[in-house]
Amino acid sequence: MNTNLDESSNSYENDDRQNFLPLLTDGIIQRAQEGLAAARDLEAKESVEESLANAEAFVQGNSHKQVNGELRRLLIRTIIHSLFRVKVENRELIPQVSAILAPNHLSHFDPFLILSEIGANPFYYILGDARTLYNKWWKRGFLSWNGGTIPLDRLWKEELAVIEGAKKDRKDLIDLAQAIAKDVPDGKSLQKLRRLDRISQGILSGGNGILIFPEGKLGTAEGELLPLKKGVAIYALRAGVPIVPVAIIGSKDLYFRKPITLRFGKPLVFPQSLRPKSSQVQAVLDALQAALIDLLPQNYQEPQGIKLWRNFLNRALC
Repeated sequence: MNTNLDESSNSYENDDRQNFLPLLTDGIIQRAQEGLAAARDLEAKESVEESLANAEAFVQGNSHKQVNGELRRLLIRTIIHSLFRVKVENRELIPQVSAILAPNHLSHFDPFLILSEIGANPFYYILGDARTLYNKWWKRGFLSWNGGTIPLDRLWKEELAVIEGAKKDRKDLIDLAQAIAKDVPDGKSLQKLRRLDRISQGILSGGNGILIFPEGKLGTAEGELLPLKKGVAIYALRAGVPIVPVAIIGSKDLYFRKPITLRFGKPLVFPQSLRPKSSQVQAVLDALQAALIDLLPQNYQEPQGIKLWRNFLNRALC
């Protein structure tokens, strides 16, 4: 049976979701409440639609917002290097053609760490969670200026934990769970999935690149991977572009001047398939997972010493 984007449905979030839900702490419940508020924020909704429309305009060859790649890189690099000590390994392996960058995911700073260290051409779009990207006014302003995002709807793991808790023994969470089910887009809309597919395929066929976090959510520990979602494989196979595995090392617990390593791997190349089969998708995921594991540290040791701005930096982009 063929596997395409429609059949994979919400391939970034729902696979085996029950196995990876966090414990229902006060912090998790508060985060779910924040997510609900972001889903109801009219300005955030407008910014998400603006970004999608802007990406569609690029794909269709119409007038669109897109900051100069060198300027974007310079600005992000200045900010990132003022906060952290970044080491880059194997940068020369990044192809100078359209590709998908596929890093592990430890922090909301991760996309900006990557963008600060890669070239300006091809121009890389960030495919990421809509509410995390647009839940604060200053994020919306920066991303609107930047013009390089593809926001996608999905339920947060904290929201899923609340929903599952309400189904079991947490009656105090029933109202919150019902509100989440009513007001938070779950990413399953076939129309929205097809729109994302058109945009992504247009960006890749137009010579630009996409930054996708194949775990689909933040990882739990340095050097470890969550199961990879199907979307990254489907996009790469359909577009016929290489996938570059990237290991991000050190961004799980951030503080001022924290040493962070970006380690790029050899591009993974697969035959193009407009309607990839399940076996092809799985082969890509297996190869990508093996490549990422090979790049990640086997026994990461967290640096010791004073950790300035730790709370601020770990929460700054949430």
